[in-house]
Amino acid sequence: MSSSEQPASPVRQLRLVVEADDYEAAVRFYRDVLGLPEQAAYSGDDDARVVILEAGRATLEIANPAQKRMIDEVEVGQQVAPRLRVAFEVDDTAATTDRLVAAGATQVAPPTTTPWHSVNARLDAPANLHITLFQELHTPETRATLDGFTTNP
Repeated sequence: MSSSEQPASPVRQLRLVVEADDYEAAVRFYRDVLGLPEQAAYSGDDDARVVILEAGRATLEIANPAQKRMIDEVEVGQQVAPRLRVAFEVDDTAATTDRLVAAGATQVAPPTTTPWHSVNARLDAPANLHITLFQELHTPETRATLDGFTTNP
């Protein structure tokens, strides 16, 4: 295997499962307004329902407490994020923020250009999720050439 090839991950999918007290509102917001395509939906006894929405490529971002505090300071100006925050990469952070706020999300911080070369906005959204919308300003190839952007082998 060459040094540029990565071994296949033993994990095929990351699925974040969120309990929503107002199921219909959450589905409408994430599927119909944010635009996550429906992959599957299931129902069962006692009005049990779930919908699985496609969210593009999934990653797991693990940050130590100092990094979490720094991200909150850059994006919001104060500590606001709970232990879990969901981030969605979008093509246009400002337009998507406006659309989601019009659909009922609460803007916590407006679109902000970050030191890591993305435009990020923070929202409190249905299903009690604190979310980040982010728009990358550089391709992964360009980012890899910038100071401070590295990956561990």
